[in-house]
Amino acid sequence: MAQKKSRKELISIVLPVYNEEENIAMQYQHIVESLKPFGLHFEIIFVDDGSRDRSVEILSEIAKKDKRVKLVVFRRNFGQTAAMAAGIDYSSGDIIVFMDSDLQNDAQDIPTLVEKIHEGYDVVSGWRKDRKDKLVSRKIPSRIANWLIAKVSGVKLHDLGCSLKAYRGEVLRQVKLYGEMHRFIPVHASWVGANITEVPVRHHARKFGQSKYGIQRTFKVILDLITVKFLGSYSTKPIYVFGGAGMVLFVLSCVSGAAVIFMKIFQGLSMNRNPLLFLTVLLILMSVMFIMLGILAELLIRIYHESQDKTPYTVKSVINIGRQSR
Repeated sequence: MAQKKSRKELISIVLPVYNEEENIAMQYQHIVESLKPFGLHFEIIFVDDGSRDRSVEILSEIAKKDKRVKLVVFRRNFGQTAAMAAGIDYSSGDIIVFMDSDLQNDAQDIPTLVEKIHEGYDVVSGWRKDRKDKLVSRKIPSRIANWLIAKVSGVKLHDLGCSLKAYRGEVLRQVKLYGEMHRFIPVHASWVGANITEVPVRHHARKFGQSKYGIQRTFKVILDLITVKFLGSYSTKPIYVFGGAGMVLFVLSCVSGAAVIFMKIFQGLSMNRNPLLFLTVLLILMSVMFIMLGILAELLIRIYHESQDKTPYTVKSVINIGRQSR
């Protein structure tokens, strides 16, 4: 790695924290020791997401001793996406690296990710080829989710769920994060034209504490994927979705209505007792409703894009941070 080039830029390493008192001190030490041989200029941003253990106390002591460590403490638990959004907001780096605070990600892989950024990529995603997790509850649901996301979004990555990722700061700061969309950051980045790649990274079994994820996460991913597909393809033109559905329903109502008339004229059947008449009226009403929903969605989209400037979290306190970066 070209050390001269690396020293001119700042690497922001962001770690969301939630009840990781047994891991965070070792994770901090591992990061410092792993990056020291490369001469990288870096800052470490811990975002405590409402921990109920001694995580904040331990991180406060670390931050007091090392000014490269920044600490953001939430007032309550807002979720991993909000913690990552705060990490972006309070970062100053040219390159932003995300990783977990539970020691499962390996800080020795950070220089590899940074080197890929230097090669011209905007997003470098870690790929846990030898993942140290349970097969049924973690590996299989993850593979299914990754396959679905790749098919729907067109972003061909093996392991979107891996937290260890590096981003060019100027690209990542164009991404707005809400809800539980952190796993789709590369997809969001692809919308702004980011050049994306992935590299194999190390993965370790959890030694302390308990995982915050379970098999139910797969269902959340599927629901989020529907949202991502809508935002990616129709966020500026929702009328194409709702209006399109309305037009299909209107055509079906015309077919149903024509069948009712045909039965009345040629078969002598009563229109009032024909269930197709009720179906025709229902389809017409539904088509009008969908078209109106499309118009309302158009108005809401414009309001959202023009006025939305609210963070998805509330900060209780910060250490070693003078002001928000964004």
